[in-house]
Amino acid sequence: MISWQPIIDDVAREVSPHIGKGKVAAYIPELARVDANHFGMALCTPDGRTYCAGDASIPFSIQSISKVFTLTLALQLVGDDVWKRLGREPSGSAFNSLVQLEQERGIPRNPFINAGAHVVTDIILSRLQDAKLKVLHFVRGLCNNSSVVFDLAVARSEQATGFRNYAMANFLKSFGNLNNSPDAVLDAYFHHCSMSMTCVDVARACLFLCNSGILPESGECVVSPALTKRLNALMLTCGTYDSVGDFAFRVGLPAKSGVGGGIIAVLPGHFSVCVWSPCLNESGNSLAGTAALELLTEKSGLSIF
Repeated sequence: MISWQPIIDDVAREVSPHIGKGKVAAYIPELARVDANHFGMALCTPDGRTYCAGDASIPFSIQSISKVFTLTLALQLVGDDVWKRLGREPSGSAFNSLVQLEQERGIPRNPFINAGAHVVTDIILSRLQDAKLKVLHFVRGLCNNSSVVFDLAVARSEQATGFRNYAMANFLKSFGNLNNSPDAVLDAYFHHCSMSMTCVDVARACLFLCNSGILPESGECVVSPALTKRLNALMLTCGTYDSVGDFAFRVGLPAKSGVGGGIIAVLPGHFSVCVWSPCLNESGNSLAGTAALELLTEKSGLSIF
């Protein structure tokens, strides 16, 4: 059995020179206010153990990590019908690219780029009417924490400055790939991205991804083992924007990042781990967080490869 706490402590110590390097996501004004010197890490195992370092208990805006949760919920609702409106390939382009969306006639390359998440949100909205609260309650259940909330200041900040998202949603509508109004879809989408969670919350919420789709604490089946495999595959190939190849090379874990500085990564059968450090590299992934996950797999000797 691996002694995780000494490894986590070593990672936190060795990654410290990277903290504060890179840039925060200043194009969302509220995220520009976040202290760039934060670093938190939490690793959860299916047997109920949690190991932490640094600022693991400070809430942060999860941003695109929310796409894991919304896709999971959409798969619960409609299963493989999701793929009638979405691709499953890496984009090779920025997460907010408009060019690819127009060239491919409104079918987003995958559910983890922004346009893909808009379609996923549209699916949820069509079936549950209130896509905001349904997703919030779903995530609260996954992490067993009813105090998870929307950061309304972040949501308002995104609504005020999210012009590229508005363009994408209107492109999707023009190609017939949104059933609801772009405004309704984006209102829900911005709130999903604004969810405020700690590293511990996120790691616990994603334990089902390393446990064949089952929440270890309650025994609840979130999705089938087959869908769990597909979610992890999409995280590996599409989860870290346009640097998925480099991330897989360095870290070797299925992962999903967000421009709030968080990254969730899983090793099926072993652990779910969340890191958070607000400064990003050129691809929009946490610079210190990526380094921390690379150190984790090196020190533990565990990855999917």
